[in-house]
Amino acid sequence: MMAILFGVHIAQLWYSLPLLVSVSLVYAATRHELMGPILQHAIRFAISIGLFLSVILGILFLMSWIL
Repeated sequence: MMAILFGVHIAQLWYSLPLLVSVSLVYAATRHELMGPILQHAIRFAISIGLFLSVILGILFLMSWIL
């Protein structure tokens, strides 16, 4: 039963990808003017946000599994 519920929540996580891309591009575009530095900064920022969200997701999943 837990695997089915976890699968439903994983499907909802796909909505975070367009949000992650758009936030990264807008944030990078406010810092740079040329396309090359914007894309480089956006990729680095997206990776750091993704890692941060993955850590938070892991902590919340672990807490829900323990409790």
